[in-house]
Amino acid sequence: MKLATLRVDGTTRAVRLDGDRLADLGAADLGELLAQDDWAARAAADSATTYPVAGADFAPVVPRPSKVVCVGLNYKNHIQEMGRDLPEYPTLFAKFADSLIGARDDIARPEETAAFDWEVELALVVGARVRRAKGAEAEAAIAGFTVLNDVTCRDWQFRTREWLQGKMWDSSTPVGPYLVTPDELPGGVRPELEVKLTVDGEVMQQDTTADLLFDPVALVEYVSTVVRLNPGDIIATGTPGGVGHARDPKRYLTGGERVVAEVQGIGRLENTVVKEGSA
Repeated sequence: MKLATLRVDGTTRAVRLDGDRLADLGAADLGELLAQDDWAARAAADSATTYPVAGADFAPVVPRPSKVVCVGLNYKNHIQEMGRDLPEYPTLFAKFADSLIGARDDIARPEETAAFDWEVELALVVGARVRRAKGAEAEAAIAGFTVLNDVTCRDWQFRTREWLQGKMWDSSTPVGPYLVTPDELPGGVRPELEVKLTVDGEVMQQDTTADLLFDPVALVEYVSTVVRLNPGDIIATGTPGGVGHARDPKRYLTGGERVVAEVQGIGRLENTVVKEGSA
């Protein structure tokens, strides 16, 4: 199934993609739907209310997750381009719900940064409350996968050894448009999918999730050891090589660019970079 959160008449609705229509699932958003024990059955049920896909206004796939955990340095080629050694453990940082925007929304470029960068990522969405999950329990906790662009203020990221302040900017992180359940993806909960990002049509990143050091199941196990994961929580699995900061000369988003981030079989984020305040 492909599920999403749709903006409709000033509110939001959880929906399922059915051909050229989006079927209403009886919940305000995917976070509310995933919090129900029988969410998969409800997501598959018939619906009398539908909306057209054409012109759909997608909200963040989960608008208000209790947490967004991100993983840095998880593709071998990206680690190498950043001049680092392969890590023994996942490198974790966080984002907040206020950072998230929809799949077609404008990305707000803060006036305080001179180093605004792109990062296409496969992200997993949690579908069950788990703590210290292992093996089959960790696999079952993955409701599905989506696309996330971890847009980053590099100058703020590297002010200190902690990355949070470069990653958490308001209205900077597109996520969506769809949550795709693992049964629809090659590799299931360990999908092997092409990831790609273009800026104004120029390919900047292109790789496969087969290059991940720590796969989605391993990340659920690791993160849930530290903190409970709740339905609707998002874990972004990291970005491949090709970021602007690692280029020679460096390239950053200055405003006006069209950024397209996509993951095979899931969908694409299409966002324009605008000055904060005009988004």
